[in-house]
Amino acid sequence: MPDQPQLRALRRAAMDTPEQIARWQALALRASEPNPFHESWYLLPALRALAPRRVRLLCFEVGGELAGLMPLVAARSYYGRPLPHLAGWTHPNSFLGAPLVARGMERAFWQALLAHADAHAGWGLFLHLADLPLSGGLAQALRDVLAEQGRRHGVVWREERAALASPLSPEAYLEASLSGKKRKELRRQHARLAELGTLEVVRQRDEADLALWIEAFLRLEAAGWKGGAGSALACSPATASLFREALTGAGAAGRLERLALRLDGVPVAMLASFRCPPLAFSYKTAFDESLSRFSPGVLLQRENLAMLTDRHIGLTDSCASADHPMIDHIWRERRAVGRVSIAIGGALRRAVFAQVLRRERQVVWA
Repeated sequence: MPDQPQLRALRRAAMDTPEQIARWQALALRASEPNPFHESWYLLPALRALAPRRVRLLCFEVGGELAGLMPLVAARSYYGRPLPHLAGWTHPNSFLGAPLVARGMERAFWQALLAHADAHAGWGLFLHLADLPLSGGLAQALRDVLAEQGRRHGVVWREERAALASPLSPEAYLEASLSGKKRKELRRQHARLAELGTLEVVRQRDEADLALWIEAFLRLEAAGWKGGAGSALACSPATASLFREALTGAGAAGRLERLALRLDGVPVAMLASFRCPPLAFSYKTAFDESLSRFSPGVLLQRENLAMLTDRHIGLTDSCASADHPMIDHIWRERRAVGRVSIAIGGALRRAVFAQVLRRERQVVWA
């Protein structure tokens, strides 16, 4: 008799072994919804650097193979309110909360997750999934399972962030996105910047000089407003460590693309992206703010439109907040993500959740 599907809640250390990492990465390659922030090379460093001890990795196995994975935490507060709940674990440097689920296993995974939440609710009043894509096979499977089980739920927050997905060439896309006046201004800024020295664009998908690139990025970001505000990656040993480990791991896994605009060999704008076909994710960008009059960050994004020529990538997620002042004016497509709260446990717990949900501003899940 074949092995029955099972879902286990494991500590990080149990999955931080070569054998388990290999299984984990095999799952990532066949995931229904690609999510670099839940791949082993990103999530393990994040857990080591940032996670409370109570985070567990929910591992869904079918026939002995890893078919689903998601970090889960018993949270004590809900966006500042004292409402204990179970939640998919995220952090400020994780821009997507979708679990990794093997194609074809979406419904089975959600069924197992909800059953686990029912049985291990503890003090939790409900299950909360943040930064979840609101379209696609994974989202549709969740909606189907919730409808079949008659579970009360609500999309309590939604945003549409900029995305890049078009059959147009980079040149045609830029022409459709920006006015002739703005394109002329970008050409002028590029020419003026080039007058200061040798200006070059360097795109890399290998691991050559990666450690040097990482340190250059950290310095460039810290030199700008984020450094002054204390929010640059380098301002915290934990986030600096995460960035170093994540980019090193992404490079080794063939998931990293680096783009830099260099003036006399010195980077004036940098962008790190994760490639998880058929999706890509613009992870972190930085530019030299002393050269703001030349718009080096925008000039780099003009070069980044080359993503449109990558036959393996159908959509690039900006990972930016909605209405971002720069990227929203260049990238014209949008990707909907949201927060979904779901009833769990017995009748009394669900009755309490119903009262909580009534106080939320619910939006349409579409």
